Amino acid sequence: MIPENTKLYKPAVDDEIDLVALAKTLWSGRRIIIKSILIFSIIGLSIAISTPKEFVASTIMVPSGNEGTSRFGSFGGLGGLAAMAGIDLNSVSGNTVSPIVYPRIVASVPFQLELMKTPLNFNGISKPVTFFEYFTTAQKPNLLLKYTIGLPGVILGLPGIILKAIKGVEAQKSTSGDNHQPLELTRDQIAVSQILSGLVSLEVNTKDGLLTLSSNMPEPMAAAQLGHRAQELLQQYITEFKIKKAKANLDFIQQRFDETAQKFETAQQKLASFRDRNKHVSLATAKTEEEQLTSQYNLIYSIYSELAKQLEQAKIQVKEDTPVFTIIEPISVPTKKSKPNRPMILFIWIFLGGVLGTGIVFGKDYFREIKERWKGEVKS
Repeated sequence: MIPENTKLYKPAVDDEIDLVALAKTLWSGRRIIIKSILIFSIIGLSIAISTPKEFVASTIMVPSGNEGTSRFGSFGGLGGLAAMAGIDLNSVSGNTVSPIVYPRIVASVPFQLELMKTPLNFNGISKPVTFFEYFTTAQKPNLLLKYTIGLPGVILGLPGIILKAIKGVEAQKSTSGDNHQPLELTRDQIAVSQILSGLVSLEVNTKDGLLTLSSNMPEPMAAAQLGHRAQELLQQYITEFKIKKAKANLDFIQQRFDETAQKFETAQQKLASFRDRNKHVSLATAKTEEEQLTSQYNLIYSIYSELAKQLEQAKIQVKEDTPVFTIIEPISVPTKKSKPNRPMILFIWIFLGGVLGTGIVFGKDYFREIKERWKGEVKS
């Protein structure tokens, strides 16, 4: 006998998940799920096949010079922590350029414009073409990707294409900036610059003092050529930045030295000519004039000697400030592609197809139940 005040525990059946019912629902909607998986499999397979290959060429460098590795090594991990906090400990070195700034140099517009002129070799193209020419005229568009996934972008880009056609050739004109005029880019240059930003990258390891420069291209030889040119440009830009002040000082001293050398030569010739003309003259006026010429000669000679010393020091300073890049791992032609991972692309699309198909099956069942409840409430 069970006491009257004792209540039997009844499990909340409505709150439990009925696995059998779920299995029945999935089985009844198996055709929808299979169709969804097949459709997404075809899309994924098409994308995996049509996605162009990417090859990565990289190089590892260590900058050194009058500050080079000493700056990296002196601060070590502390320099990295300070950089994260917004403090540049490298600034104590004065005129030098911090390695943290190097990626910004690579991303700068002048650097990219120079890099766009790099001649590259591609299969199927008889002669080398520049990076800019390849991505504006030589590259064949992927029609499958363009008119499937990229169709919304094509539709949204139609007004711009029409407007470009109306404006004509003037829309393509560009003004190359100089010291007095701002830099103005064409639409093609802006578009190619955005592509280039995603293909060339520079990573700075402040702890170990390493620079890793990478370049991605659809073909291995082009990737190596682009990376090699980017390495040369980076070394050139950093060198120009670091020796800028020392080079300006050298140019200034060189100009003063050349001017003083001419004055010294003139004073020397005047004194020699006067002495030749007045070998046997013992007049006081002649001696006074000789003393004046001698004093002028000695003054110019002292200035000339001092400038000669400063000139040599300035040349030495330029050599000291010129950075030296030690190449640990040189650029080489890659042998294996880095992208795309076709099996992973196919798997992701199959998974999405299965999720979508399952959602449709359960969604139909859910909305059917809501519709029946709605009808029952209306009748009541």
